[in-house]
Amino acid sequence: MGVAAWREAPYFTEQERAALALTEAATRIADNPDGVPDEIWDQAAKHFDESSLAALVMAIASANAWNRINVTTRRIAGSYR
Repeated sequence: MGVAAWREAPYFTEQERAALALTEAATRIADNPDGVPDEIWDQAAKHFDESSLAALVMAIASANAWNRINVTTRRIAGSYR
C-alpha cells in the first residue's frame, strides 16, 4: 500500500523516490503530453548511472506493456486461467 502513497510515505530513499517519480511520469502519459518532464528525468539521472537508468526505463515500459495487455484481454494480473 505504501507505493500508492509514495510521496507521503516516510520510508522511501531519495533514489527510490526518483524511480517512482519517473515511473509515474512515464506511466501517466496523458498527464505528460510532451514526455517525462526534465526535472523528473534529471532527478532520476542523478541517482542512476546510464546503464541502470536504461534498465529502469525498460522495466517501466515492460510493466506498462503487461498492464495494457491485461486491460485489453480483461485478465487479472497474476492469473493464468
